Amino acid sequence: MPEISTHSRTVPVPGGSLELSWASVTDTGRRREVNQDAVYASFPLFVVADGMGGHVGGEIASASAIERLQAVADHGPVSPKTIEKALARAVKDIAAHPEATDDGTGTTVTGVFLDTTGDAPHWVTLNIGDSRVYLVRDGAIVQVTTDHSVVQELVAAGRLSPEEAENHPYGNVITRAVGPSDGVTPDYVRLDVAEGDRFVICSDGLTKELTDYGIRHFLDENPDPADAVRAMLDAALENGGRDNISIIVLDVGRPGGAPDEDTHDAAGAGRRDAASGADSSTVVD
Repeated sequence: MPEISTHSRTVPVPGGSLELSWASVTDTGRRREVNQDAVYASFPLFVVADGMGGHVGGEIASASAIERLQAVADHGPVSPKTIEKALARAVKDIAAHPEATDDGTGTTVTGVFLDTTGDAPHWVTLNIGDSRVYLVRDGAIVQVTTDHSVVQELVAAGRLSPEEAENHPYGNVITRAVGPSDGVTPDYVRLDVAEGDRFVICSDGLTKELTDYGIRHFLDENPDPADAVRAMLDAALENGGRDNISIIVLDVGRPGGAPDEDTHDAAGAGRRDAASGADSSTVVD
């Protein structure tokens, strides 16, 4: 079984501090030979990339996106502007790689970062593709991001019910991705900071196997982020593990204590293997 990376950090913010703890994992699953997912989880940025295309194109695409985003997180600040510059560099990296020029090569990029530049800190989610960010707050789970997929467009147009969408034959076809010729801007959602919040950032390898209710169940049963990640991964594998599976669980507390350093380095950031699968203007992951 893959190693689960665990971290915690006390973050100084205007008016006090936040205690953040998180865990992350990426797994090949039971049907794929290689892992095209990549994960980066280190304050202030938590992001999943699900690659697709060519022999190793998906791995290259997701790795390029994560490496460029990690550079932003390492040197700061993280903002929509710096995120978009990083993704533009990733597009050039992908286009320049001789094994990633297939029209179907690309990657989703989905995550959340903490913006502390203003008077009050706030979370910002970013999304390209059909990986997801969920938020559990006040006893309810909400999908914060909106999938960029053919099926989601049909649901939004009223031509498909959410229940019909779950097993639709075009369920894997996405309409936006970061690829060798696709310089796209993420969708952003701004969220206030609340003690007790839990974020789940995941590739569709998790949501193919677990419903929103299932995700919420394992979060409720496992207060520790590492335990929650392990429980969801185990359940996704037991339910079929049809795709690569990547999961980050991020918990938010407010201890009011002094700021501290990471208890661990960002090990496990951007773990990936090799590749498979593709399409063109719309992309199959």
